[in-house]
Amino acid sequence: MKRMILTASLASFLLSGTAMADTTLKLVEVITSPSRTETLKEIVAKFEQANPGTKVEITSLPWGEAFEKFATMVSAGETPDVMEMPDTWVALYAKNGALESLEPYLAKWQGAADLNDRALEFGRQVDGKTAYMLPYGFYMGAMFYNKKLFAEAGVEGPPKTIAEFQTASEKVSKLPGKYGYCLRGARGGLNDWTVFMNAIAGNNTYFKEDGTSTFADPDKVKGLAWYIDYYKKGLAPKDSISWGFNETVAGFYSGTCAMLNQDPDALIAISERMKPEDYGVVPLPKGEAGKAFPVIGYAGWSMFQTSEHKDLAWKLIETLQGTEGNVAWNKKTGALPALKSAENDPFYAGDKFKGWFDELKDSNIVPTPLPSYLEEFAFFKDSLVPASSQRALLGEITPEDMAKEWADYLTTAQQAYLANKTK
Repeated sequence: MKRMILTASLASFLLSGTAMADTTLKLVEVITSPSRTETLKEIVAKFEQANPGTKVEITSLPWGEAFEKFATMVSAGETPDVMEMPDTWVALYAKNGALESLEPYLAKWQGAADLNDRALEFGRQVDGKTAYMLPYGFYMGAMFYNKKLFAEAGVEGPPKTIAEFQTASEKVSKLPGKYGYCLRGARGGLNDWTVFMNAIAGNNTYFKEDGTSTFADPDKVKGLAWYIDYYKKGLAPKDSISWGFNETVAGFYSGTCAMLNQDPDALIAISERMKPEDYGVVPLPKGEAGKAFPVIGYAGWSMFQTSEHKDLAWKLIETLQGTEGNVAWNKKTGALPALKSAENDPFYAGDKFKGWFDELKDSNIVPTPLPSYLEEFAFFKDSLVPASSQRALLGEITPEDMAKEWADYLTTAQQAYLANKTK
């Protein structure tokens, strides 16, 4: 009897020891879709298999509410070990001391040699020397166009200039229930505002040397006013004032609007619903100065300082960012790869990526990052801009009023940033 009790006690001890040895890592995903989440789970499953006793708990936040929901999690002390970090958030959390420097890990990681120069440059964008995130890929806008709608409206080919873009939009909008462009009036719309503003202004500067924002300069206001007028003329759907990413992409593949400025990730939904011969992707139209300025953005993986399992958290990032995980992830997200080796993958050699690679080859097309190094930029992009731009589209405020609001906010942020740099 004693032997049975002893054996049972020993078994219980061993089982409890196994349970105690189990480690749970928390991973937060913020740019979500069902297919992306499934791919993430597949990569994570391989990590768990390679690290017995480690489990990864994935939280997927819907992008439209992710900024506020994640901020609430952080305020409540519910920080993850690893998270998918958008470029526009990294400065906010890095400057608050929430993120772990990845430099010690990169110094020992053999895979670091496969990162392209842009990955390291953008990963260190907060202070120019410390990687607080590791970009997995890049998002850059190009122009999708509906070939069938163009033919029906008598538009000969994709627009190469803003003037041709306007003419094509007017022709398509004469068709019943059709519009020229899938305008993005809700969160994420800043990309569109800056693309057209900069093309019309002929420059991509955001600040003057003293830190004053250029948004209120006459040439920039001219571009903002043009975009507002475009909407008021009915060249974009009326309800597009509240459209986000999903709505604009759906507006394109449903044939509601003939053109769309989007990143490669839009290909995921569009290629599933449209025949390859029915649409194309070309560089964004140029302004009178002969230049275009597509917004280039990125997202990647960050580690929180509060993680109690930093070495394991880095192993998870290694798995996500390594060749196998990164290529599988980028093929699903549609991002341009951050690894040198991935650029030779046959997946990226097809016509569907031609528009973006053509942009990268054209010296008069300048990929332009947003000033996401500013700690205040996340609020500006995701809260201030959608609210004030919707008021401007509705005619409640003038383009000058909106431009001044944006310029005042960014001037304060940039001048504080410059002051801190000189300390």
